[in-house]
Amino acid sequence: MRLVFSLDSWTALRDFAGDDQSGLGAAAVLAELAGVDSLRLSINEDLAPVREADVEEMRRSARAFELCMPISQNLLKIPLGARPDRVVLVGDRHEAAGPAPAVDARVAGNVLGTVLRTLEDAGIPTSVRIAPEIEAIRAVHGQGVVDVELFTGHLVDLPEAERRGALVALGDGVRLASKLRMGVAVAGGLDDRNVGEILAAAPSVDRVVSGRGLTRRSLLVGIDRAVRDFRDRLC
Repeated sequence: MRLVFSLDSWTALRDFAGDDQSGLGAAAVLAELAGVDSLRLSINEDLAPVREADVEEMRRSARAFELCMPISQNLLKIPLGARPDRVVLVGDRHEAAGPAPAVDARVAGNVLGTVLRTLEDAGIPTSVRIAPEIEAIRAVHGQGVVDVELFTGHLVDLPEAERRGALVALGDGVRLASKLRMGVAVAGGLDDRNVGEILAAAPSVDRVVSGRGLTRRSLLVGIDRAVRDFRDRLC
C-alpha cells in the first residue's frame, strides 16, 4: 500500500510566516527518506497558496510527484509543463481551507472528458476524486476513468452510528472499483488516529493520502517520526 503525502499546508505556513522560502524541497526529501511513496501539491485557479514555482520545485525534488487540480482547461498548461507522475482531478473548492471536494461526474460532463483526454494524450496518468458511492464509481467508469480517489473527508467526522454505515458503503465502493479493475485511493481527513478504521473497512485500496493530519503530526515530532508512525498503521 502506497502512502501519498500532500504538502499543501507547508505553502500555507510559508505565507502565514511571510517567508519567501517554502522548504518544499527539503520536506520532500525527508518525507521520501522516511517512507513516503509520493508527494502531492494542489493547485487552484488563483494559484494560491500553491504557486506555479512550487510545482516546479516539487517536480525537481520529488522522485514521485502528484498534482491535484480542479477540472479546468485553463490550468492544463501546468501539468503539461511539469509532467507529474499523476494528476488527480477534484471538485471546485468552495472554502478557503480544507480539502477539495469530490467530482460529480454528472455535472462535470463534457469538460471532464476533455481534460481527461488531454492528459491521456500527454501520457499523464489521471485519477478522479469522487464520493465513495456505487453510482459515482459507475459514472466515472462509464467515462473511461481507470483510477479513482474515494473522498473520506465527510466520513471521518460522522457520529459513530452514522460512520459505521458509511464505512460499509466505502468498502462496497472499493470492492466494485477493484472488480472494474480500477486503481483506488482514499483521501480526506485521514490521520494516524482514523486511518486504521478506514483500512479495516477497505483493506484493498492501493494508496492512502494524508495532508493536514500528517503535517500536524510532523510539526510535533518531525517528519521522519510522523511518517514512520503513519506507515505502521498501514500494515
